[in-house]
Amino acid sequence: MNLTGIELRVIEMPLVAPFRTSFGVETVREAIIVRAVTPDAEGWGECVSMHAPLYSSEYVESSMDVLRRHLIPALAGAGSLDGSKVATVLEPFKGHRMSKAALEMAVLDAELRAAGIPLSRELGAVRAEVDCGVSVGIMDSIPELLDAVDGYLAEGYQRIKLKIEPGWDIEPVRAVRERFGDILLQVDANTAYRRGDARLLAGLDDFDLLLIEQPLDEEDVLGHAQLAEVVKTPICLDESIVSARAAADAIALGACSIVNIKPGRVGGYLEARRIHDVCRANDIPVWCGGMLETGIGRAANLALAALPGFTLPGDTSGSNRYYAQDITDPFTVENGVLPVPTGPGIGVTPHTDALDAVTTRTEWITF
Repeated sequence: MNLTGIELRVIEMPLVAPFRTSFGVETVREAIIVRAVTPDAEGWGECVSMHAPLYSSEYVESSMDVLRRHLIPALAGAGSLDGSKVATVLEPFKGHRMSKAALEMAVLDAELRAAGIPLSRELGAVRAEVDCGVSVGIMDSIPELLDAVDGYLAEGYQRIKLKIEPGWDIEPVRAVRERFGDILLQVDANTAYRRGDARLLAGLDDFDLLLIEQPLDEEDVLGHAQLAEVVKTPICLDESIVSARAAADAIALGACSIVNIKPGRVGGYLEARRIHDVCRANDIPVWCGGMLETGIGRAANLALAALPGFTLPGDTSGSNRYYAQDITDPFTVENGVLPVPTGPGIGVTPHTDALDAVTTRTEWITF
């Protein structure tokens, strides 16, 4: 497959409500949409880097720069290309996994659209629908939190994830458990704690949580292994898992018993599938995390989450969880599930008017 060119769009989409984590408060989602154009089809990708380097070292302007200066020229010089070769072509460039993932996604989508093959089939999906969970940000008060959780449960979400940080942990978790009883409940710390907080985190054992997600720094894999010996609640790693090799190492060290797979964080959907395979071979359940994706990234995440090892509800929420209007047809949760797109490639295409309305700038790079 030969590429004609790549289009980069920076978009800004207001969130329906502020989303607060230990990294800060998001009110607008800034992202990069990638369009790969070939003589036979065009494909879409979404870069999940954030406005500032808070979740990871990547951020929107750094992604635009590395895409423009290095990654796209490398693809242009590679000649005939398919999705499986993108990672190999880009391997000499260190890091920038989110940018690489967006390019791979767009090229793979174009390839699959031309061949009439859904991404779900290409990845090895075994389910036609995916159980949905929702991520609830840090609130100003416990009554506000309880109202939010009540609303999400009324919408049919099967699992609630609470963001936590020092000072907002035991009491909000206790309040949710006491109010809503035996719901599927987990917490996400986004690296907000340190090894010395082990006793505090062990206090969460009283609430029968599914897991504690990424309590310590992303580089502190050993600390997570030590914490797992103290805390009874299963430890899930997110930011620490950047590749299949990192997953294998963390499992071998006993640093986690569950893994959150985010395709952007690991460099793409093909590497995400390899992580799934490593975890499944080691009897480690996985689930699909979210990065406030538009319908483009959400569609691809659903295809991934339909693989057999994804046995826990992920962050594959409906479009209305974050956006009043998505740039694709909206994904709507019904009876706690979302359908896996069945069309070629990722199975959705952005609406031109909706995409143009949120685009702040566009660059076209010809091959």
